[in-house]
Amino acid sequence: MADKKELLELRKKIKRKKPDFIYQDAHKKIALPKKWKRPRGLHSKMRLNKRGYRRKIQIGWKSPALVRGLHPSGHAPVLISTASDLGELDKNEHGVIISSNVGEKKRVQIIEEAVKKDITILNIKDPKKYLEDHKKKIEAKKEGKKKKASEKAAKKKKLEEKKKEKEKAKPKAEPATPEYAIPEKIKAEKKEKDKILASGK
Repeated sequence: MADKKELLELRKKIKRKKPDFIYQDAHKKIALPKKWKRPRGLHSKMRLNKRGYRRKIQIGWKSPALVRGLHPSGHAPVLISTASDLGELDKNEHGVIISSNVGEKKRVQIIEEAVKKDITILNIKDPKKYLEDHKKKIEAKKEGKKKKASEKAAKKKKLEEKKKEKEKAKPKAEPATPEYAIPEKIKAEKKEKDKILASGK
């Protein structure tokens, strides 16, 4: 029985030679779809396997059964969206594909867990580098936040200092003269005015 590596190499060779199976004349006419449809025409050269015409789907283009559907690394791809899904996987047989719907926080958790268990991640080239970059990103974010906070505080301090300077520069308002300082004559006049106003009402 052939080894998995040999079968993968064989599949590579087959796929390299394999043509694109498309609708007859789809490469000539834009209106025709680029999917496969068996030629049915009575005079169809493609149906008759004439030389120089596109190939039909025939036996022999399939991958070997043991490696069919496997990743080029030889692992069976498994789509994952949580770190708990990694518990059921075998590191020798399975490879992880992290779902595109997963957020950054969960993605990092999955990668860390996969690195611990030595499971291959198929859609990330270098998981360790990815984690390092993520840590640097977070540190840069924290530093940025600190910088912003310090700038805000400095701005606030400057505004307060300017306010104090303005208050100092303002001329001081004269204190209101107390009642005992008002002469008796003015007091009497005020009383008379109040009486007139009261009678007018």
